[in-house]
Amino acid sequence: MLSKVYINKTASFLPFDPVNNDEIEAVLGMVGGKPSRARRVILRSNGIKSRHYAIDRSTGRVAMTNAQLTARAINALGEIGDVELLSCGTSSPDQLLPNHAVMVHGELKWPRLQVVSFAGVCVSGAAALKHAWLAVRAGDVQRAVATGSELASASLSASNFEAEFEHKLQELEDHPEIAFEKDFLRWMLSDGAGAFLLENQPCGTQSLRIDWIELTSAAHELPACMYAGAEKSEDGSLQGWRKYNAAEWGSKSIFSLKQDVRLLNENVIRATLSEPLAAIMKKRNLNVRDIDWFLPHVSSQYFVEPVVKGLAEIGLPIPRERWFSNLAIKGNTGSAAPFIMLDELFRSGRIQKGQKLLMYIPESGRFSSAFAYLEAV
Repeated sequence: MLSKVYINKTASFLPFDPVNNDEIEAVLGMVGGKPSRARRVILRSNGIKSRHYAIDRSTGRVAMTNAQLTARAINALGEIGDVELLSCGTSSPDQLLPNHAVMVHGELKWPRLQVVSFAGVCVSGAAALKHAWLAVRAGDVQRAVATGSELASASLSASNFEAEFEHKLQELEDHPEIAFEKDFLRWMLSDGAGAFLLENQPCGTQSLRIDWIELTSAAHELPACMYAGAEKSEDGSLQGWRKYNAAEWGSKSIFSLKQDVRLLNENVIRATLSEPLAAIMKKRNLNVRDIDWFLPHVSSQYFVEPVVKGLAEIGLPIPRERWFSNLAIKGNTGSAAPFIMLDELFRSGRIQKGQKLLMYIPESGRFSSAFAYLEAV
């Protein structure tokens, strides 16, 4: 018999003091010594007022690894007893190899246990959560920890773009900011980590029972939209970093995060929300009366109204008073965002017994998304 699975503890970790909009370039630096002309426009539309970076302002250097951020979030769960499975997701591991989860295990110094790592973009954290949920549900383990974490600042520093800036200096005399596909992400992403404790029994106070988690991909019909360690060819295909020599890694900023903004705007709602959620509504017999809290991971406030319209179009017009987001004060922390968002709501005491929560986690890597449905018990 399959077990029911409960989130019994949540925690998050955000490094150092929050950074407000006027401080960002002082922390991340200016590419080519010139302020970005795109920064104010992007910040005005994304609605983010503050975020966190794992950067020591006195030195300008990244002061923590992604594995350390994740371990700090897990430790913030408090006393949790013996854990049998550690499942971690991130889009910004500290190295290509070994995988992120074993590095987190090394930081924790826990005894031997199952350790699994998930890659990708924002959905990597949701995939880690689903693996932990399935393992507990199947009875393979009784207690698991799932995490999502990001160390975006390590790749957002101006120093990472100087080689490209110098390489294209003449071209950039007319356009002082670097290519928009790279520049705009510098004002969107930030650092943080979150963790959940999953068990096969509810705790003595409040727990969130996970009823289902659905993952979906539109890669069969759409090209890559957000990518790193690659360049996009004229035909839209990706050329991975192995196609380039070491000098080109710097001159082309191969390892910087990039995004095709036009492709994003044209497809993200349809491909990650409307079409997959309409199918899930039919499969799960889901209607708006079954949702007391809607937790959307949106990268920017710019997408809030499109999400509202997308929900209405498929017959799921969730009233805005049922929405919860902390994007404005926690920033866009990628795969960590759903963990950090649910942690704040869970700890707020606002969730009442019997209330049901729908989480929506899209990613624009190649247009994937995740949906999780929980009930407070």
